[in-house]
Amino acid sequence: MLQMDLSFARGEFELHARGSLGAGVTGICGPSGAGKSTLLALIAGLLQPRRGTLRFAGELLNDSARRLCVPPWRRHFGLVFQEGRLFPHLSVRGNLLYGERRLPAGERRLTLAAVAALLELEPLLQRKPAQLSGGERQRVALGRALLCSPRLLLLDEPLSSLDQRLKQQILPFLRRIRDEVRIPMIYVSHERREVEFLADRVLWMTHGELLAAP
Repeated sequence: MLQMDLSFARGEFELHARGSLGAGVTGICGPSGAGKSTLLALIAGLLQPRRGTLRFAGELLNDSARRLCVPPWRRHFGLVFQEGRLFPHLSVRGNLLYGERRLPAGERRLTLAAVAALLELEPLLQRKPAQLSGGERQRVALGRALLCSPRLLLLDEPLSSLDQRLKQQILPFLRRIRDEVRIPMIYVSHERREVEFLADRVLWMTHGELLAAP
C-alpha cells in the first residue's frame, strides 16, 4: 500500500524512514520528539523530504530526484490532530460536512447519516464545538475526516489531550472505524497499550529512525 524511503532534516534533527506499510492499521509508537508527527506530515505532504521517494497504491507522491511532490489536497488523505481543530462558528453538522461538500458526488463513499450513527453523533448535530466535551470534539474530528472519503487516514496522537476516561470512550470508536469502514490507517502515539489495542502491526520510532517494535 505505502512504500517509503524518506530522509528529512530540520536543525540538528534528522529522520530516516524506509519500508512498506500494508492495509489495516499500522501503529507507530515512540517517545515525544522521536519524529512520529514529522513522518505523518511527510506522508500527508505538509512537509517535503530532503531526499527519497513515497508511493501510495503504486502512485508516486514524492521523488526528490525528479523534484516531484504531490500537494496535500491531491493525495486525498485524512488527517486527525491532537486537538481536533474544529471550526468554532460551525455546528457539528457543518463541521462534519465541511470537506465532503468539496468532493464530487461520485467520490463520496460515506454519508452523514452513516458516520453520525457510527460515531454516535446524532444528538450533537446542532451543537457548536464550545458545547462539546473533549471526547465529543475528537469524535467530530474523526467524522469530518471520514466524510472526506480518504484513501488513507493519518491519526496524530488523537487522544493525547484526553484523560484516561475519555480515551476509553474513544478507542472503541476507532476500532469500529477499523472493522466497519476499512480505511487504511496510520496511528501515532507514545502510548504503546493504546497502539496495540488498535493496530494490526506496530512499529517503533526513536531518534528519527523507524524500526520494528522491540
